[in-house]
Order: sequence, then structure tokens, then C-alpha cells
Amino acid sequence: MAKDKKSKSNSKKAKLAEKKQKQEKKAQKKEKVKASKVEGSDAEDVDLDAVLAEYKKAQEEFVKVTETVSESPPKPRSSATFLASPSNSNQLLLFGGETWNGALASFFNDLNIYYTDRDEWHCVTSPNAPLPRSGHAWCRGGNQKDSVFLFGGEFSSPKQGTFYHYNDFWRLEPSTREWTRIETKGKTPPARSGHRMTYYKNYIILFGGFQDTSNQTKYLSDLWLYDTQNFVWHNPTLPPAQLKPDARSSFTFLPHEQGAVLFGGYSRVKTTVSANKSAKGASQGQRNILKPSVHEDCFFLRITQPPADSPPNTPPTVRWEKRKKPANTPVPARAGSTMTYHKGRGILFGGVHDVEQSEEGMESEFFNQLYAWNVERNRFFPLTLRKSRAQKKTPASEQRVGRRGRAQANEEELLKQLAALQAGSSVEDAGDIDIDLKAMQEPEEPEKPTREMPVSMDLPHPRFNAQLAVQDDVLYIYGGTFEAKDREFTFDDMYAIDLGKMDGCKQIFKREDDTWVGSDEEDEDDEDEEDDSEDGNEDEDEEDDVSMADTASTAGSSIWDDVSEAGTVATTVDDGLPHPRPFESRREFFVRTSNEWQEVLMMSLRWKGIQPETLTVKEIKTKAFELSEEKWWDCREEITALEDEQEAAGIGEIVSLADKGDSGAGGAGGAGRRR
Repeated sequence: MAKDKKSKSNSKKAKLAEKKQKQEKKAQKKEKVKASKVEGSDAEDVDLDAVLAEYKKAQEEFVKVTETVSESPPKPRSSATFLASPSNSNQLLLFGGETWNGALASFFNDLNIYYTDRDEWHCVTSPNAPLPRSGHAWCRGGNQKDSVFLFGGEFSSPKQGTFYHYNDFWRLEPSTREWTRIETKGKTPPARSGHRMTYYKNYIILFGGFQDTSNQTKYLSDLWLYDTQNFVWHNPTLPPAQLKPDARSSFTFLPHEQGAVLFGGYSRVKTTVSANKSAKGASQGQRNILKPSVHEDCFFLRITQPPADSPPNTPPTVRWEKRKKPANTPVPARAGSTMTYHKGRGILFGGVHDVEQSEEGMESEFFNQLYAWNVERNRFFPLTLRKSRAQKKTPASEQRVGRRGRAQANEEELLKQLAALQAGSSVEDAGDIDIDLKAMQEPEEPEKPTREMPVSMDLPHPRFNAQLAVQDDVLYIYGGTFEAKDREFTFDDMYAIDLGKMDGCKQIFKREDDTWVGSDEEDEDDEDEEDDSEDGNEDEDEEDDVSMADTASTAGSSIWDDVSEAGTVATTVDDGLPHPRPFESRREFFVRTSNEWQEVLMMSLRWKGIQPETLTVKEIKTKAFELSEEKWWDCREEITALEDEQEAAGIGEIVSLADKGDSGAGGAGGAGRRR
């Protein structure tokens, strides 16, 4: 009997050793993959000064604002801004955006103009344009109807390991193509992206958006109004009991004669779920996740101007009023449905509905439906294309009808009467005179041949986050995003729909997306993980016997190499230890790097002959915090200088996705783009 127990014990030990060896190989493989991704990128050591200097140097080469005719449409992009020019009835403005090809992200700061009457794209270069960005917001200027105002946005490293948000504010004069950065006194909106802006009289209204911090993605619900007459931002204080919209991004924000209206949006909220259960059915505890949330509520922002005799810079009175959910809203609820303003209503297109299947994958349904939201009736109406009625053909002799035909006939009669008088005949004989009308008229310039554009009775391919603009009752749909398996498609096309006739969808241009360079390596890694997890719940009792010393002895060896021989921690900038970031408090720095400092501390103690197991967890964390605090203070001078430079450039906090608690929130594909 004792022999059987011994044999069984040896068998368990062999299984445990084999499993431990497999886990070590798996960890080494992950480290190699992680190192290959980080190597060559600026995921941890972004030189912000060098990045900014490079873009500024490129812009300084343009000594003046220059507009050139483009041979082809702009490069494909997403999260750009698209607007009908407020100063010209035949121009569409496109600024910024980004593109992701599965490996690298590229950001733009070019201003592209589409001439609807010429079917031409023009590119504008300027020595004073905003830096490259995506996820920014802009709107026309209300009382300053010929101006466009832009705020915020985000930028990232090529591999999207590190990124930051802007908090700069700009004005564009579409007529002159001139950019001007607006500097204001007092409080200004914090850096963000995914927000929305609209206008009311002499105010620019800004609401919502999100900020990425080292710990999580934080959605915002703050309201800001910029006074275009007094050049100051107002952050109205709302009554505590007043209902107001929850924090969100990617919502609809439309102007109204008494303020503004808000509908929908997207956010990710914290929720607690049960962890995976073991083979014996026992729960492994709970953990926090960020759950996507699609909003379908509606609010009216009522704005009351201050009395005429009020002191200068008196803020207006604002109030959020909750409205009923709009009737006939698109079903199912969808994110990424973009909307533009047209004659008191909103025109909505596209969107995506996510059905979460598991933690690893998500099933999504994409839409290409078109709706009109009647703001006053608070109801959605579907818009469908319909064929125009066939017109009866008339003989060529009867085709000259209407005002133009009558004017041409009157002109011919007058010319004949003039010729009769010059010949000494009576006016009554003018009908018998033959004249060469073509010879008497000035030669006309040859018209530019118009390009035939295909017209379809089908709406564009399903997508989300398309860019919409309305000019002269014509809806223009530019770009958008679509996902299939692990690939993200950025549409490179534009369409036009006459909202009055609804007689077809005109394809202005369409190019195939051939820039994707992603691979299936991640899928292979996932398959390996599934294979390794088949026996992951076996011998749990043996795993529980692994001591803290074994865990500590196999973690963080690369960091331990940076500990000096004397057992003290070096504090130079290039010592390989965790480094604080701009705008990061001592507490935030420690929360982000707590595990690394604890590992450094344990190695330091071993150098001194002290076993870390003799200390309590609280004592280890306390001493680790002291080390991080010392590092934070040693770097203050350098970090303060970086903060000043970033604030001057309109840049908020720099964040590394590798350190974020909600990994994937800022990823290139998947649900991260719903933001």
C-alpha cells in the first residue's frame, strides 16, 4: 500500500514537473513575441521631442499656404473629420485621420478639399497646420459662420504601443485655408478624443469623449462652451440633482435653435464577472472587466444667453433635459453609426452591433441602412432609394421649352429686327431675313468633359464610423471601417445621394484596400494556448503548494540585473528601472509599476542576505513604494521640462498600452475602434 502511494506521488511530481517545463517554454515564447513587437518601436522609450521636431521641420518647409490639384483622391483613412465648407457651396473639407495596415499606424494632418462642381481633389499644405491626429472633432462657428473650429484628437507610435491625446484648439478659415491656434486664458478642456462639437449662436459646444490613462480608458461627461466673442472657455456648473448624459464618446450632437440635442454614443463600463471555473466546479473568484455599452438615450441642452447688462465673460445658463428614447430607433442597437445635420434633422448611416461570444472573440453585424432623425418629433424614419419615373420622350422640334428656350427665341427675334433696320427695311420684314446667329455670338469655351459616375440602387457596403457631410441637399459618404475575422478594412471610397430625390447612390470613386500586411501568427498562438489549457485544471492541489520563494525566484530576472553590487537601487535615467511619465503623480507611477518595484526590492534584499519571505506583503509594498517615490523625485526636473514642452505643443498624457489594465481598449482593431 505504501508502495502504491509512493508510485502515485512520483507520478504526480513527474506530471507537475512536465507541466512546469511546458509553462516555462510557453512563457519564453511569449517573451520572444513581446520583445519582437517592442523592438524597433517606441512602445517604452518614445522620444516625444524628436517626433514633434520631425513634424514641425516638415511643416516649416512650406513657407506659405499652397493648394495643388491632386491626381487622385486622398490616401485611405479612418477617424478623420469631414465637413461641407461653410464659406463655399461646392467644397467639402477633409482633415486628418489614421490608417492601420495590421502592423503599422499612420496619421495625417493634410487638408483635402473636394470640389463637387469640378470633381477635383485639392491638397492644401500649410506651415501652421495642426499636428497629425485622429479622433478629433470640429464644427462650423455659429455666428462666425465662415470659420471652422477644431479641438483635440490622438496620436500614437507606429506600432500603437504608446499614444497620447491633444488638448489644442484651432480655427480654420476655409476661404483662405489659414490655420490659427487659439490661445485662451483660464480653464480649458482637458485632452481627449472621441468627443463631439456643435454650435449655438456665438458658442462652440464640446461634450464627452475619452482619455486613456496608464490604468484604464476613462470616458468623460464634462460640458464646455467657448465664447467666440469674448474668447474664453466656460465649464458650467450643473445642479447635483439634475439629470445629465452619462460619460460617452462617438455620440450624435446636433445644433438646435435653443441649444443642442444629443443622442446615443458608446462607452466601456467596469463590471465584475466570475472567473473561469475549475474542473471540480469550484469558482476561481471574480475579476473586473470593461464591458461595451451602446447608449440609446436622448438629451436636450437648453442654453440661455446672459442678460445684456451682465458683466463681461458671464457664462450662459445651461440645463440638460432628458427626452424620451426616440421612436423607431434602428434595431438592434449599434455603435459607430455616424450622423450629420440637414435642415433640422439628423441623417444617420451604418453602424455595428457586437455580440460577445467569448473573451477571445466577438461576433459583429454591420449595417448600411440610412435613417433620418426628426429632432422635433423625436422619431427615426428609414430612407430608401427609389427609381425615378420615366419621362416621355418629345420630338427634337419640341425640346426647346421653358424659360431658357423662350429667352433664346426672343434673342433671335431682336437680332433679326436689328438686321432689318441696318439694311433700311421695315421691322415687319424682319421675319424674312436670314442671319447667322453663331457668327454674331461670342465663341463659348469648350466644356470640360464630365466623368461618368456609376449610379446604383443599392446603398454602400455595410460599415461603421463612416464620414458624412451634406452640401446643397446632397449627402456625401466617405470611407468607414469593416472587420472580417482578424482583418480590419478601411474603405477607400466616396458616394453621393440626393436627399430630395433619393433616386440612386452615385459612386464618386472607389479603390480596393490592398495595404493590409497583417498575419495569422496571433491565431497560431491562440491555438497553442488552447492546446496547453486542456490539462490546465489538473492537479490543482499540487499547484497550490508552489511557494512564494519559487515564484519570486523565476520573475523579473532582467530587472534584477540593474541592481548594483552593493544592493542599492540606481536612480539614473538610463538605469533600466521604471521611469515616471509626464503628468503622472507619485501614486499613479507606483500603481503602474508596483510589481516591478517589488521584484527589485526582493532582489535587493537577497543581496543583503535577507529573505523576502520573512516580510509581510504590506511591508514589501511599503518599501517598494519608497523606492518608486525616490525615483519619482529624482526625475522631477526632467519630467517637468517634458510636461512644459508637451503643454506648449497641446499634448496630454503619454500612455503605453503595454501597461494598461484594460488591454485591448486602445488596440488597432476589434471593439477598441468602437470608442
